[in-house]
Amino acid sequence: MNIRFYNARILTMKSADVLKGEVWVQNEKILYVGDGDTDAVYGRLKLKSIIWDREIDCEGNLLMPGFKDAHTHSGMTLLRSYADDLSLHDWLFDRVFPVEAKLDGEMIEHLTRLAILEYLTSGITAIFDMYLTPDTVAKACVDMGMRCVQVSGMSGQKEEDYAESYKRTERCYQQYNGHDPLLSYFIGFHAEYTCSRELLEKVSELAHKYKAPVFTHLSETRSEVEECKERYGMTPPQLFDSLGIFDYGGGGYHCVWMDDRDMEIFQQRGLSVVTNPGSNTKLASGVAPISEYLKRSINVAIGTDGPASNNCLDMFREMFLVTGLAKLREMDASAVDAWEVLKMATVNGSRAMNLPDTDVLEEGKLADLIMIDLHQPNMQPLNNIPKNIVYSGSKQNVKMTMIHGKILYENGKFSDQYDVDAIYGKANEIIAKIG
Repeated sequence: MNIRFYNARILTMKSADVLKGEVWVQNEKILYVGDGDTDAVYGRLKLKSIIWDREIDCEGNLLMPGFKDAHTHSGMTLLRSYADDLSLHDWLFDRVFPVEAKLDGEMIEHLTRLAILEYLTSGITAIFDMYLTPDTVAKACVDMGMRCVQVSGMSGQKEEDYAESYKRTERCYQQYNGHDPLLSYFIGFHAEYTCSRELLEKVSELAHKYKAPVFTHLSETRSEVEECKERYGMTPPQLFDSLGIFDYGGGGYHCVWMDDRDMEIFQQRGLSVVTNPGSNTKLASGVAPISEYLKRSINVAIGTDGPASNNCLDMFREMFLVTGLAKLREMDASAVDAWEVLKMATVNGSRAMNLPDTDVLEEGKLADLIMIDLHQPNMQPLNNIPKNIVYSGSKQNVKMTMIHGKILYENGKFSDQYDVDAIYGKANEIIAKIG
């Protein structure tokens, strides 16, 4: 499908400059970004004419790359507002794990569909998802057009506990890399405290076999770090590095309690930090040292975490919390500039998720883009559009979400391919059955 967006403001994310012009999309890729001088464009692209399937007047609204939710558990929509106001340990072991044990793949597929609707309303065009049944998560994402990078969440203290998930991880790694343009797969494990040393060693073996990066929940709470030091005499990042788990890159989700040596490892290995301020705030896990990561040139991306611990999949709230909490932590109002945060939500997320064709708006890149409605009070006046997005933006400003060249959400309505009421009904049916 050929779509022409004209009369647009454009934030390519290659710089903070906002351009005025047009973006052309041909099938799944961006054909053109520029001022719309058609004679010059046609000559350069050697095209005499283009037949447009749609021409969209942006009316001065903003086109930019979609947000990358670099850590989430989509199927946990089931547990939204179900297990709140608890410590992380009690939340996870007393409430979450017992309910998750009752879920099957079909249920998780339906619950993932619900999450995808929410992602679209928040301008999220790619997710980094860790959950229980990767095959049904993949099915939901492909059916609904969501770009999804999955990561395994292996756990277990004994071989009989993790043997099946270990085999599934290798199968999925082979199956979901390179076979569908919307899907890819990373090696990962849940966390140090849910894995035996033997499993961690096997994760390292798998990473070396495929020369693959590894991601995991990492240094989320002070107690997690202290207990790891009691078991192994070192912090989780130091343990994983000593086992060779990070030899081919990867990173960690949360990374709240990191010491200087941990950060040095992230620098040396080129690892990514995926910060989750909403979840960390709600679970009282702490505030990540984002300023220090930036000073060390560590790649920082943003994730919502799952809708059970957050409880919403809202990148605008996450962006504000990243900078707001950093300013409080450092007692410095200049800490973590809004432009850096916007890069975390777009370019840096693409880097962490190995999606280089989705980072900026540029000819030849994938058409994963969003339109931000600037004709609303919270976006006026237009003193600085990037800062407006981070400091005053909200989901109400998402006017359109396009993934892989397809418009899936526009002007408050979802694509006709979705039966939205059926998706809501199924989610409520599942919680009534097993909640």
